[in-house]
Amino acid sequence: MRKLFVTLLLLSSIVCTAWAQSPSVVGAWQLNNGNETHFLLFQYGFCFHTLKDGNTFRMSQGGNYDLKDGKLNIKVLYNSIDSTKVGDDMHIGFSFANDQLVLQMEQGDVKMTKIDAGIGPLAGIWKITGRMGPDGKVADIHQTGSRQTYKLLTGTKFQWVAIDPDKKLFSGTGGGSYTFKDGKYTENIEFFSRDNSRVGASLSFDGKLENDKWHHSGLSSKGDKIYEVWSKAN
Repeated sequence: MRKLFVTLLLLSSIVCTAWAQSPSVVGAWQLNNGNETHFLLFQYGFCFHTLKDGNTFRMSQGGNYDLKDGKLNIKVLYNSIDSTKVGDDMHIGFSFANDQLVLQMEQGDVKMTKIDAGIGPLAGIWKITGRMGPDGKVADIHQTGSRQTYKLLTGTKFQWVAIDPDKKLFSGTGGGSYTFKDGKYTENIEFFSRDNSRVGASLSFDGKLENDKWHHSGLSSKGDKIYEVWSKAN
């Protein structure tokens, strides 16, 4: 019985180690091609793909995804340049090679380099659920209709999108890299669909996690005071 118990422990350890080391799409991936940079972010059933050319935003698309039978299956929730794609299903073959994600596209294999594994205290998909008003009180935000604003964070990358899938509307997006340390959340903007001149700017906020909610306060990109509460959307 003791030998059987030890054998089971060893097998469990081997399986757990193999699982921990198995490759995953979750996290941030990047492809540089001349001046063009592709960002591909996966987190909790959402994926965003964005293309920029130097400091110029070119396009972004994304949606919900799952993996099945060697395929990356995506239900498109938004597409910044072709709204007719919203609602489409994409099925992309994929594999892993070292620290690269290989996507089997019609034009040939596309190799994305891993940036991070999607691990961190803020990693996830967030939706804004509260905001402080002029009276200094935080009021709940009850979104109505089909308009949605998401913020996806991996271990080092962030991207927000404002969309309305039912109306096939794309209102804007921005993203880049971030750090979260000692109560300070700092964003370094690498693309911004509404204003390319914002690329290169850094914004710092006070941040804390409290009861699974992310409290976010400071000055917006326009210099306005903000205090927001974000909750996990996944």
